[in-house]
Amino acid sequence: MDNEDRNRDRTPERTHNRTDDMTNNWSIGEILIRILVTAIVVGIAAFLTPGFSVDNLWSLILAAVVIAVLDYLIQRFTGVNATPFGRGITGFIVAALILYATKFIVPGFNISVWGAIIGALVIGIIDVIIPGDVM
Repeated sequence: MDNEDRNRDRTPERTHNRTDDMTNNWSIGEILIRILVTAIVVGIAAFLTPGFSVDNLWSLILAAVVIAVLDYLIQRFTGVNATPFGRGITGFIVAALILYATKFIVPGFNISVWGAIIGALVIGIIDVIIPGDVM
């Protein structure tokens, strides 16, 4: 038995990574905390970003739910995490697309293309400051 055969016997069939944990083992508490943190961060980003506004609290909460669901679905089917700074340019673009797509789903959530781009940048900066997954 040579070294390759020994190494092949030692390596597990399936590698375990953090993305599998995030997409398969979400509890209700984690989901609620994620939605709450997302609502706070989106509210701050809307306040700081030109071309980005949320009309009322219910629109903000609904937008946070939509953003969390879209992020979960994208993570689940593509494996791309929509964290603007944690995943580089791909995460940044996905975060901007999620913000812009939310405009079409949530009434009272108004964002322009530039607002989505700047908003994704602001959310990335806030994500670095606030611990936990925002998007």
